[in-house]
Amino acid sequence: MSESGPTEIQIPKGFRPEPFAYHEEIELKIDTLTNMGQGLGRHDGWVIMVRFALPGERIRARIYRNDKNFSEADLVEVLEVSPDRIEAPCHVFGQCGGCQYQHFDYESQLAWKTRQVEELLHHMVGIEAEVLPAIPSPKQYGYRSKLTPHFPKPKQDNLVKIGFLRQGSRSSYVEIEQCPLISDAMNERLTELRERTKQAQVQKPFKKGGTLLIREHADGVTDNPKAIIREQVGDVSFSFPAGEFFQNNPSILESFTAYVGEKASEGGARYLVDAYCGSGLFCLTSAHCFEQAVGIEVSELSIQYAIKNAEANKLENARFVLGDAASIFEQIEFPGSQSSVIIDPPRKGSNEEFLNQLILFSPRKIVYVSCNPATQMRDLRMLIDGGYGIAEVQPFDLFPQTKHLECIVTLSRD
Repeated sequence: MSESGPTEIQIPKGFRPEPFAYHEEIELKIDTLTNMGQGLGRHDGWVIMVRFALPGERIRARIYRNDKNFSEADLVEVLEVSPDRIEAPCHVFGQCGGCQYQHFDYESQLAWKTRQVEELLHHMVGIEAEVLPAIPSPKQYGYRSKLTPHFPKPKQDNLVKIGFLRQGSRSSYVEIEQCPLISDAMNERLTELRERTKQAQVQKPFKKGGTLLIREHADGVTDNPKAIIREQVGDVSFSFPAGEFFQNNPSILESFTAYVGEKASEGGARYLVDAYCGSGLFCLTSAHCFEQAVGIEVSELSIQYAIKNAEANKLENARFVLGDAASIFEQIEFPGSQSSVIIDPPRKGSNEEFLNQLILFSPRKIVYVSCNPATQMRDLRMLIDGGYGIAEVQPFDLFPQTKHLECIVTLSRD
Protein backbone atom coordinates (compact mmCIF):
# COMPACT_ATOMS: atom_id res chain seq x y z
CA MET A 1 0.00 0.00 0.00
CA SER A 2 1.62 3.26 -1.12
CA GLU A 3 1.52 6.49 0.84
CA SER A 4 -0.06 9.44 -0.90
CA GLY A 5 2.12 12.54 -1.18
CA PRO A 6 1.07 16.11 -0.42
CA THR A 7 -1.83 17.46 -2.43
CA GLU A 8 -0.60 19.55 -5.33
CA ILE A 9 -1.87 23.13 -5.25
CA GLN A 10 -3.89 24.02 -8.32
CA ILE A 11 -2.72 27.43 -9.50
CA PRO A 12 -5.60 29.39 -11.07
CA LYS A 13 -5.39 30.04 -14.76
CA GLY A 14 -4.02 33.53 -15.43
CA PHE A 15 -2.37 33.88 -12.01
CA ARG A 16 0.38 36.49 -12.14
CA PRO A 17 3.43 34.89 -10.41
CA GLU A 18 5.12 38.12 -9.31
CA PRO A 19 5.92 39.37 -6.73
CA PHE A 20 4.58 36.38 -4.74
CA ALA A 21 3.97 32.74 -5.51
CA TYR A 22 0.42 31.40 -5.30
CA HIS A 23 -0.46 30.64 -1.66
CA GLU A 24 2.87 32.03 -0.45
CA GLU A 25 2.49 33.01 3.20
CA ILE A 26 3.88 36.28 4.53
CA GLU A 27 3.74 38.32 7.71
CA LEU A 28 2.79 41.97 7.64
CA LYS A 29 1.42 44.85 9.73
CA ILE A 30 -2.01 46.24 8.78
CA ASP A 31 -1.91 50.03 8.55
CA THR A 32 -5.36 51.04 7.32
CA LEU A 33 -8.64 49.91 5.75
CA THR A 34 -9.68 50.26 2.13
CA ASN A 35 -13.14 51.55 1.20
CA MET A 36 -13.96 47.91 0.37
CA GLY A 37 -13.41 46.95 4.00
CA GLN A 38 -10.08 45.16 3.49
CA GLY A 39 -7.08 45.59 5.75
CA LEU A 40 -4.13 47.12 3.91
CA GLY A 41 -0.46 46.59 4.72
CA ARG A 42 2.88 46.73 2.93
CA HIS A 43 5.55 44.08 2.49
CA ASP A 44 8.85 45.65 1.37
CA GLY A 45 6.79 48.58 0.10
CA TRP A 46 4.36 46.41 -1.90
CA VAL A 47 0.66 46.89 -1.07
CA ILE A 48 -1.25 43.83 0.14
CA MET A 49 -4.98 43.79 0.92
CA VAL A 50 -6.41 41.24 3.34
CA ARG A 51 -10.10 40.69 4.14
CA PHE A 52 -11.03 40.69 7.86
CA ALA A 53 -7.66 42.07 9.01
CA LEU A 54 -7.89 45.19 11.18
CA PRO A 55 -5.64 48.25 11.47
CA GLY A 56 -2.82 47.81 13.96
CA GLU A 57 -2.75 44.02 13.68
CA ARG A 58 0.25 41.91 12.73
CA ILE A 59 -0.95 38.95 10.69
CA ARG A 60 0.04 36.00 8.60
CA ALA A 61 -1.57 36.10 5.15
CA ARG A 62 -1.74 33.73 2.18
CA ILE A 63 -1.46 35.29 -1.29
CA TYR A 64 -4.13 34.38 -3.85
CA ARG A 65 -3.82 37.21 -6.38
CA ASN A 66 -1.12 39.55 -7.69
CA ASP A 67 -2.24 42.63 -9.58
CA LYS A 68 -0.07 45.23 -11.35
CA ASN A 69 0.14 47.43 -8.25
CA PHE A 70 -0.99 45.29 -5.31
CA SER A 71 -1.67 41.78 -4.08
CA GLU A 72 -4.65 40.23 -2.30
CA ALA A 73 -4.42 37.61 0.42
CA ASP A 74 -6.50 35.55 2.83
CA LEU A 75 -6.10 36.00 6.56
CA VAL A 76 -4.41 32.90 8.00
CA GLU A 77 -3.59 33.98 11.55
CA VAL A 78 -3.69 37.12 13.69
CA LEU A 79 -0.34 37.35 15.47
CA GLU A 80 -0.99 40.65 17.27
CA VAL A 81 -4.69 41.33 17.88
CA SER A 82 -6.28 44.78 17.62
CA PRO A 83 -8.13 45.91 20.77
CA ASP A 84 -11.02 46.74 18.40
CA ARG A 85 -11.47 43.11 17.35
CA ILE A 86 -14.61 41.48 18.79
CA GLU A 87 -16.46 38.17 18.37
CA ALA A 88 -18.82 38.21 15.37
CA PRO A 89 -22.35 37.04 16.30
CA CYS A 90 -23.06 35.39 12.94
CA HIS A 91 -21.72 31.86 12.44
CA VAL A 92 -21.24 32.39 8.69
CA PHE A 93 -19.43 35.73 9.06
CA GLY A 94 -16.27 35.52 7.00
CA GLN A 95 -17.94 33.22 4.48
CA CYS A 96 -21.06 35.22 3.53
CA GLY A 97 -20.32 38.24 1.35
CA GLY A 98 -22.93 40.45 3.02
CA CYS A 99 -20.90 41.78 5.97
CA GLN A 100 -17.32 42.96 6.36
CA TYR A 101 -17.19 44.38 9.91
CA GLN A 102 -19.00 42.16 12.42
CA HIS A 103 -15.61 41.50 14.04
CA PHE A 104 -14.96 45.25 14.39
CA ASP A 105 -16.05 47.32 17.42
CA TYR A 106 -18.90 49.61 16.30
CA GLU A 107 -17.36 52.90 17.49
CA SER A 108 -14.25 51.97 15.51
CA GLN A 109 -16.35 51.20 12.44
CA LEU A 110 -17.75 54.73 12.60
CA ALA A 111 -14.32 56.30 13.07
CA TRP A 112 -12.88 54.46 10.08
CA LYS A 113 -15.84 55.29 7.85
CA THR A 114 -15.35 58.96 8.73
CA ARG A 115 -11.64 58.69 8.00
CA GLN A 116 -12.28 57.04 4.63
CA VAL A 117 -14.39 60.01 3.52
CA GLU A 118 -11.55 62.34 4.59
CA GLU A 119 -9.05 60.30 2.59
CA LEU A 120 -11.29 60.23 -0.50
CA LEU A 121 -11.67 64.02 -0.35
CA HIS A 122 -7.91 64.37 -0.15
CA HIS A 123 -6.96 61.86 -2.85
CA MET A 124 -9.82 62.26 -5.34
CA VAL A 125 -10.90 65.88 -4.89
CA GLY A 126 -7.57 67.31 -3.79
CA ILE A 127 -8.89 69.22 -0.80
CA GLU A 128 -8.57 69.03 2.96
CA ALA A 129 -12.09 69.50 4.32
CA GLU A 130 -13.52 68.80 7.74
CA VAL A 131 -15.63 65.66 7.79
CA LEU A 132 -18.09 65.52 10.67
CA PRO A 133 -18.11 62.25 12.65
CA ALA A 134 -20.33 59.61 11.05
CA ILE A 135 -23.79 59.58 12.60
CA PRO A 136 -24.46 56.10 14.04
CA SER A 137 -27.44 53.93 13.30
CA PRO A 138 -29.79 53.63 16.30
CA LYS A 139 -29.75 49.90 15.61
CA GLN A 140 -26.50 48.04 14.99
CA TYR A 141 -28.28 44.74 14.24
CA GLY A 142 -31.84 43.96 13.17
CA TYR A 143 -31.97 47.23 11.23
CA ARG A 144 -32.52 46.05 7.66
CA SER A 145 -36.09 46.22 6.41
CA LYS A 146 -35.32 44.44 3.13
CA LEU A 147 -33.50 41.20 2.40
CA THR A 148 -33.07 39.59 -1.03
CA PRO A 149 -31.66 36.05 -0.69
CA HIS A 150 -30.61 34.39 -3.94
CA PHE A 151 -30.27 30.86 -5.19
CA PRO A 152 -28.27 29.64 -8.20
CA LYS A 153 -29.49 27.19 -10.80
CA PRO A 154 -29.88 23.84 -8.98
CA LYS A 155 -27.26 21.22 -9.81
CA GLN A 156 -27.85 17.55 -10.51
CA ASP A 157 -28.74 16.75 -6.90
CA ASN A 158 -31.61 19.29 -7.21
CA LEU A 159 -30.76 20.81 -3.83
CA VAL A 160 -31.49 24.54 -3.65
CA LYS A 161 -28.92 26.60 -1.74
CA ILE A 162 -30.58 29.85 -0.62
CA GLY A 163 -28.38 32.65 0.64
CA PHE A 164 -25.74 35.08 -0.56
CA LEU A 165 -22.57 35.01 -2.59
CA ARG A 166 -19.52 33.75 -0.77
CA GLN A 167 -16.86 36.31 0.09
CA GLY A 168 -14.69 36.88 -2.99
CA SER A 169 -16.82 34.68 -5.27
CA ARG A 170 -19.11 35.44 -8.18
CA SER A 171 -20.78 32.04 -8.36
CA SER A 172 -20.50 30.16 -5.04
CA TYR A 173 -23.28 30.68 -2.49
CA VAL A 174 -23.41 30.42 1.30
CA GLU A 175 -26.61 28.94 2.76
CA ILE A 176 -28.29 31.49 5.07
CA GLU A 177 -30.76 30.20 7.64
CA GLN A 178 -30.82 33.31 9.86
CA CYS A 179 -29.39 36.81 9.40
CA PRO A 180 -28.60 39.08 12.37
CA LEU A 181 -29.07 42.22 10.29
CA ILE A 182 -32.85 41.65 10.08
CA SER A 183 -35.54 41.45 12.75
CA ASP A 184 -36.90 38.30 14.41
CA ALA A 185 -40.11 38.65 12.37
CA MET A 186 -38.14 38.78 9.12
CA ASN A 187 -36.04 35.79 10.14
CA GLU A 188 -39.22 33.82 10.82
CA ARG A 189 -40.42 34.70 7.31
CA LEU A 190 -37.00 33.74 5.93
CA THR A 191 -37.40 30.27 7.44
CA GLU A 192 -40.88 29.91 5.93
CA LEU A 193 -39.82 31.22 2.53
CA ARG A 194 -36.79 28.93 2.35
CA GLU A 195 -38.99 25.91 3.11
CA ARG A 196 -41.61 26.91 0.52
CA THR A 197 -38.94 27.45 -2.11
CA LYS A 198 -37.26 24.10 -1.45
CA GLN A 199 -40.62 22.30 -1.59
CA ALA A 200 -41.48 24.05 -4.86
CA GLN A 201 -38.16 22.91 -6.32
CA VAL A 202 -38.96 19.27 -5.41
CA GLN A 203 -42.43 19.46 -6.99
CA LYS A 204 -41.26 21.22 -10.15
CA PRO A 205 -37.47 21.54 -10.54
CA PHE A 206 -36.26 25.05 -11.30
CA LYS A 207 -34.51 25.56 -14.63
CA LYS A 208 -32.62 28.63 -13.41
CA GLY A 209 -31.72 30.53 -10.26
CA GLY A 210 -33.71 33.35 -8.71
CA THR A 211 -34.03 36.07 -6.08
CA LEU A 212 -36.43 36.10 -3.15
CA LEU A 213 -37.69 39.10 -1.20
CA ILE A 214 -38.51 39.67 2.45
CA ARG A 215 -39.60 43.17 3.41
CA GLU A 216 -40.68 44.52 6.77
CA HIS A 217 -42.86 47.62 6.74
CA ALA A 218 -45.13 49.68 8.96
CA ASP A 219 -47.88 47.03 8.86
CA GLY A 220 -45.95 43.75 8.97
CA VAL A 221 -43.75 41.55 6.77
CA THR A 222 -44.27 40.53 3.13
CA ASP A 223 -42.44 38.36 0.62
CA ASN A 224 -44.53 39.53 -2.34
CA PRO A 225 -42.58 42.08 -4.44
CA LYS A 226 -45.82 43.47 -5.89
CA ALA A 227 -47.52 44.04 -2.53
CA ILE A 228 -48.17 47.71 -1.79
CA ILE A 229 -46.57 48.48 1.55
CA ARG A 230 -46.36 51.50 3.80
CA GLU A 231 -43.38 53.12 5.51
CA GLN A 232 -43.51 55.98 8.01
CA VAL A 233 -40.71 58.57 8.08
CA GLY A 234 -41.38 61.20 10.70
CA ASP A 235 -44.76 62.77 9.89
CA VAL A 236 -44.80 61.51 6.29
CA SER A 237 -46.28 58.18 5.20
CA PHE A 238 -45.01 56.49 2.03
CA SER A 239 -46.68 53.75 0.00
CA PHE A 240 -44.85 51.84 -2.73
CA PRO A 241 -44.47 48.30 -4.14
CA ALA A 242 -42.39 46.11 -1.86
CA GLY A 243 -39.96 45.26 -4.65
CA GLU A 244 -39.14 48.90 -5.42
CA PHE A 245 -36.19 50.81 -3.97
CA PHE A 246 -36.62 52.56 -0.62
CA GLN A 247 -33.93 53.19 1.99
CA ASN A 248 -33.89 50.07 4.13
CA ASN A 249 -32.78 51.21 7.59
CA PRO A 250 -35.98 52.75 9.03
CA SER A 251 -34.35 53.38 12.42
CA ILE A 252 -32.23 56.22 11.02
CA LEU A 253 -34.46 57.57 8.23
CA GLU A 254 -36.14 60.34 10.22
CA SER A 255 -32.86 61.97 11.28
CA PHE A 256 -31.31 61.26 7.85
CA THR A 257 -34.07 63.00 5.89
CA ALA A 258 -34.39 65.81 8.46
CA TYR A 259 -30.70 66.61 8.00
CA VAL A 260 -31.08 66.75 4.21
CA GLY A 261 -34.07 69.12 4.50
CA GLU A 262 -32.28 71.31 7.02
CA LYS A 263 -29.19 71.70 4.82
CA ALA A 264 -31.24 72.34 1.67
CA SER A 265 -33.30 75.08 3.35
CA GLU A 266 -30.41 76.86 5.08
CA GLY A 267 -29.76 80.27 3.61
CA GLY A 268 -33.35 81.03 2.71
CA ALA A 269 -33.89 79.13 -0.55
CA ARG A 270 -37.58 79.31 -1.48
CA TYR A 271 -37.76 76.39 -3.91
CA LEU A 272 -36.61 72.78 -3.92
CA VAL A 273 -35.72 70.49 -6.82
CA ASP A 274 -35.24 66.81 -5.93
CA ALA A 275 -33.49 64.95 -8.73
CA TYR A 276 -33.59 61.13 -8.69
CA CYS A 277 -36.60 61.50 -6.36
CA GLY A 278 -37.91 57.90 -6.42
CA SER A 279 -41.22 57.69 -4.59
CA GLY A 280 -40.58 61.10 -3.02
CA LEU A 281 -38.50 60.43 0.11
CA PHE A 282 -36.50 63.67 0.27
CA CYS A 283 -38.95 65.85 -1.63
CA LEU A 284 -41.87 65.06 0.66
CA THR A 285 -39.96 65.09 3.95
CA SER A 286 -38.41 68.47 3.02
CA ALA A 287 -41.43 70.12 1.34
CA HIS A 288 -42.53 71.91 4.53
CA CYS A 289 -39.27 73.94 4.40
CA PHE A 290 -40.07 75.47 0.98
CA GLU A 291 -42.75 77.40 -0.89
CA GLN A 292 -42.69 74.80 -3.67
CA ALA A 293 -40.93 71.49 -4.21
CA VAL A 294 -40.54 69.49 -7.42
CA GLY A 295 -39.33 65.90 -7.71
CA ILE A 296 -37.99 64.46 -10.96
CA GLU A 297 -37.70 60.73 -11.63
CA VAL A 298 -37.08 58.56 -14.71
CA SER A 299 -39.24 55.69 -13.40
CA GLU A 300 -42.91 56.12 -14.29
CA LEU A 301 -43.99 53.74 -11.51
CA SER A 302 -42.03 55.69 -8.89
CA ILE A 303 -43.57 58.97 -10.06
CA GLN A 304 -47.06 57.49 -9.77
CA TYR A 305 -46.43 56.59 -6.13
CA ALA A 306 -44.69 59.89 -5.39
CA ILE A 307 -47.84 61.72 -6.57
CA LYS A 308 -50.05 59.42 -4.48
CA ASN A 309 -47.82 59.97 -1.45
CA ALA A 310 -48.02 63.75 -1.81
CA GLU A 311 -51.82 63.55 -2.01
CA ALA A 312 -52.11 61.13 0.92
CA ASN A 313 -50.02 63.44 3.11
CA LYS A 314 -51.86 66.57 1.88
CA LEU A 315 -48.60 68.18 0.72
CA GLU A 316 -50.05 70.56 -1.83
CA ASN A 317 -46.80 72.42 -2.50
CA ALA A 318 -45.06 69.28 -3.86
CA ARG A 319 -45.36 68.07 -7.43
CA PHE A 320 -43.60 65.40 -9.47
CA VAL A 321 -42.42 65.23 -13.07
CA LEU A 322 -41.47 62.20 -15.16
CA GLY A 323 -38.21 62.83 -16.94
CA ASP A 324 -34.56 61.98 -17.36
CA ALA A 325 -32.40 63.57 -14.68
CA ALA A 326 -30.03 64.66 -17.47
CA SER A 327 -32.60 67.14 -18.83
CA ILE A 328 -34.65 68.04 -15.77
CA PHE A 329 -33.90 71.74 -15.65
CA GLU A 330 -35.81 72.34 -18.88
CA GLN A 331 -38.95 71.61 -16.86
CA ILE A 332 -38.14 73.85 -13.88
CA GLU A 333 -39.54 77.37 -13.76
CA PHE A 334 -37.83 78.34 -10.50
CA PRO A 335 -34.81 80.68 -10.63
CA GLY A 336 -31.68 78.84 -9.58
CA SER A 337 -30.61 81.71 -7.33
CA GLN A 338 -33.63 81.04 -5.09
CA SER A 339 -33.51 77.24 -5.26
CA SER A 340 -31.80 74.28 -3.63
CA VAL A 341 -31.22 71.00 -5.45
CA ILE A 342 -31.04 67.59 -3.76
CA ILE A 343 -29.35 64.87 -5.78
CA ASP A 344 -29.30 61.22 -4.73
CA PRO A 345 -28.04 59.30 -7.77
CA PRO A 346 -27.45 55.54 -8.08
CA ARG A 347 -24.07 54.04 -7.12
CA LYS A 348 -22.52 55.00 -10.46
CA GLY A 349 -23.04 58.69 -9.62
CA SER A 350 -24.27 61.44 -11.92
CA ASN A 351 -23.24 61.83 -15.53
CA GLU A 352 -21.35 64.78 -16.98
CA GLU A 353 -24.38 66.03 -18.94
CA PHE A 354 -26.49 66.28 -15.79
CA LEU A 355 -23.74 67.98 -13.79
CA ASN A 356 -23.19 70.56 -16.54
CA GLN A 357 -26.90 71.39 -16.53
CA LEU A 358 -26.90 71.60 -12.75
CA ILE A 359 -24.02 74.09 -12.82
CA LEU A 360 -25.81 76.16 -15.49
CA PHE A 361 -29.00 76.16 -13.40
CA SER A 362 -26.80 77.61 -10.65
CA PRO A 363 -28.81 76.75 -7.54
CA ARG A 364 -28.03 78.51 -4.29
CA LYS A 365 -27.39 75.19 -2.57
CA ILE A 366 -26.70 71.61 -3.67
CA VAL A 367 -27.17 68.73 -1.23
CA TYR A 368 -25.50 65.64 -2.69
CA VAL A 369 -26.56 62.35 -1.06
CA SER A 370 -24.55 59.29 -2.06
CA CYS A 371 -24.31 55.60 -1.21
CA ASN A 372 -20.93 55.48 -2.99
CA PRO A 373 -18.55 58.20 -1.76
CA ALA A 374 -15.98 57.29 -4.46
CA THR A 375 -18.26 58.31 -7.37
CA GLN A 376 -19.53 61.21 -5.25
CA MET A 377 -15.96 62.54 -4.98
CA ARG A 378 -15.52 62.28 -8.74
CA ASP A 379 -18.66 64.39 -9.23
CA LEU A 380 -17.62 66.88 -6.51
CA ARG A 381 -14.48 67.72 -8.45
CA MET A 382 -16.64 68.86 -11.38
CA LEU A 383 -19.02 70.86 -9.16
CA ILE A 384 -16.10 72.60 -7.46
CA ASP A 385 -14.59 73.45 -10.85
CA GLY A 386 -18.04 74.83 -11.71
CA GLY A 387 -17.90 77.38 -8.91
CA TYR A 388 -19.22 75.53 -5.85
CA GLY A 389 -17.56 75.17 -2.49
CA ILE A 390 -18.05 72.48 0.14
CA ALA A 391 -19.98 73.81 3.12
CA GLU A 392 -20.36 70.58 5.14
CA VAL A 393 -19.60 66.85 4.86
CA GLN A 394 -21.69 64.48 6.99
CA PRO A 395 -21.49 60.67 6.74
CA PHE A 396 -24.44 58.61 8.00
CA ASP A 397 -24.05 54.94 8.88
CA LEU A 398 -27.14 53.37 7.36
CA PHE A 399 -25.39 49.99 7.06
CA PRO A 400 -23.64 48.88 10.29
CA GLN A 401 -21.37 45.82 10.07
CA THR A 402 -20.73 46.50 6.37
CA LYS A 403 -18.33 48.60 4.31
CA HIS A 404 -21.23 50.73 3.02
CA LEU A 405 -22.21 54.20 4.17
CA GLU A 406 -24.20 57.21 3.00
CA CYS A 407 -22.39 60.54 2.70
CA ILE A 408 -24.12 63.90 2.44
CA VAL A 409 -22.12 66.82 1.05
CA THR A 410 -23.63 70.29 1.11
CA LEU A 411 -22.28 72.75 -1.48
CA SER A 412 -22.94 76.45 -2.04
CA ARG A 413 -21.83 79.06 -4.53
CA ASP A 414 -18.45 80.57 -3.68
